[in-house]
Amino acid sequence: MEENRGRRVSFHTLGCKLNFSESSTLARQFEQNGYVRVASEREGDVCVINSCSVTEHADKKCRNLVRKIHRRNPSAIIAVTGCYAQLKPNDIAAIEGVDIVLSNNDKGDLYQRVAELAGRKSATPFVTSCQTAELTRFFASFSSGDRTRTFLKVQDGCDYKCAYCTIHYARGSSRNMPIADIVAEAKEVAASGIKEIVITGINTGDFGRTTGEKFIDLLRALDAVEGIERYRISSIEPNLLTDEIIEFCASSPKFQHHFHIPLQSGSDRILGLMRRRYTSAKFADRINKVRSLMPDAFIGIDVITGFPGESEENFMETYNLLAELKPAFLHIFPFSERPGTPAVDMPDKVPSSISTQRVERLEELCRKLHFDFCSSMTGQEAEVLFESTMRGGMMYGYTGNYVRVKAPYRRELINKISRVKLTSIEPDCDSLAEILE
Repeated sequence: MEENRGRRVSFHTLGCKLNFSESSTLARQFEQNGYVRVASEREGDVCVINSCSVTEHADKKCRNLVRKIHRRNPSAIIAVTGCYAQLKPNDIAAIEGVDIVLSNNDKGDLYQRVAELAGRKSATPFVTSCQTAELTRFFASFSSGDRTRTFLKVQDGCDYKCAYCTIHYARGSSRNMPIADIVAEAKEVAASGIKEIVITGINTGDFGRTTGEKFIDLLRALDAVEGIERYRISSIEPNLLTDEIIEFCASSPKFQHHFHIPLQSGSDRILGLMRRRYTSAKFADRINKVRSLMPDAFIGIDVITGFPGESEENFMETYNLLAELKPAFLHIFPFSERPGTPAVDMPDKVPSSISTQRVERLEELCRKLHFDFCSSMTGQEAEVLFESTMRGGMMYGYTGNYVRVKAPYRRELINKISRVKLTSIEPDCDSLAEILE
């Protein structure tokens, strides 16, 4: 540890919240061994990239980041892990400046591999790789030190083989820790003073595959942890969002009225081609069930446009369904071909120009839906967990149903849940708030 004192490590995290929780845990390992973690834009003696591979753009972003870091800091040890490192380890190893490439199975060994280099760059990159069937390890992780909330990993991998997705190849089969171990981690989070936990995974609602437990039982166990005042479920497949889960979230004061539910397409024909496990009617039923018990719920929806075979009629089915359901936000993705997926070989490719136009139409719809949702809260009282960020004399936080709020900065309110009145809405959908004493 002494030999590392004063050495700096930076983390560059791409992609999902699961990656953020894993990066944070990896960073703590370095800090426990004498390293100082520095911001990603600062030069480190060791630079770690936790990569994503959900789109070709994500792959390109990782490659460009490696080159940028090496140009800026040629003496730094560069280590790459994550999904792109799992899928294309040799491609990454071939980039000048890379010293270590670790598969998702081996990312927990990162500090050990860096230590073996003894502060020197490697003449030949150290590379670990494995097949999808070998992805069996579970790297327990949660984020810390960044915000007033933490992302707690409860599940990894996915047994769904959607036609457009490489996640199964990059993360392996669905697996999880036992509930008792997750509760122990939640108690550790609570002891650190963090008030909010976001429950995250690759296919979060599929929790229990390796332990025979149920996701609803995990929620009940976490609900009983003292010190944690808020929980959010990061994302859950519509076919896994059961009445039991919805009813529990509606009845628990700790579980917030906030859901992220992937749709991908509102056309049953396209859903079939995508190999999704529900129909548009089933999806609408889940949204309506949430709304019946939690009318103020913030609902975010993932949608893909430009999938092979998507006609204008199919796109309008998606558009009209979203306009009817009125979610609070849309996460919009143009279809991206990923090598090795069934979608690559499907006929009737949608020209990128048309896909781009459809993205723009959905983005316009999203702006309206998001503004309308946030505006509906104006004049109401709400509870806000304020964060430490200060910009222009204002502090920021989120209501239980995920409306971003700003109010005049008061240091004593950081990491505290405060009662506020939402007085007005700004064009960027921030709500101005009056703090109620």
